[in-house]
Amino acid sequence: MAQGFRLPEILRIVQTEGQVTVDGLAARFGVTAQTVRRDLAELDEAGKLERVHGGAILRSGTVNIGYAERAALNADAKERIARACAAEIPTGASVFLAIGTTTEALARALVAHPGLMVVTNNLTIANTLARNPACEVIVTGGTLRRSDGGLTGPLTEAALGQFKVDIAVIGCSALDAEGDMLDYDIHEVGVSRALIARARRAWLVADRSKLDRAAPAHIASLSALEAVFTDSQLPAPLTRRCADWGVRVVVA
Repeated sequence: MAQGFRLPEILRIVQTEGQVTVDGLAARFGVTAQTVRRDLAELDEAGKLERVHGGAILRSGTVNIGYAERAALNADAKERIARACAAEIPTGASVFLAIGTTTEALARALVAHPGLMVVTNNLTIANTLARNPACEVIVTGGTLRRSDGGLTGPLTEAALGQFKVDIAVIGCSALDAEGDMLDYDIHEVGVSRALIARARRAWLVADRSKLDRAAPAHIASLSALEAVFTDSQLPAPLTRRCADWGVRVVVA
């Protein structure tokens, strides 16, 4: 298939499915992976989509991609990040796990972890940790976000005032060059800010795709955190900022 036909078809697929992979497109069109990478680079330069490791996602600065697409994006990396983060959570800790596909992976990594109390505003996380008989699970109130089982809003933020946990683990939709954590849902942002304020230590779990995205709502600077768990080295300027702030960067 000629490039003039491939490019509109790639856009149609990414608009329908939220993401595409290099290997999937190569097989679909009967071309090499190198050819697909050139196609994606051209579409990225034209502002039509965003390149990420192994493929591309729908470009958006105001609307997040769908939950299923987020869960599938860099799934292996999220599992590695989750295992690295779980390894640092001590027995007997109180932990808040916020909304996010990487925090959901962390919940799976904690199913056999002894002696935890986990507070969450994510019904998927709560159901996952219900399989751990040594884990006390507390679910906040809030307005249900049906797309991913998240609970947000004033009731959630009010519930957080009842706790001061050892560790809060949050995610974000984007991480910019200045080290600001960003998101799409202003209600979720309010919860993340409250979590940082109500935890002795706050950690971010974020895969490398967050460095390729933009989102409109500001959560906080990485300087407010104790650690960042990710799957690749951060850009050198951001690595230096984290060092200056005393923020640990753990690469899984």
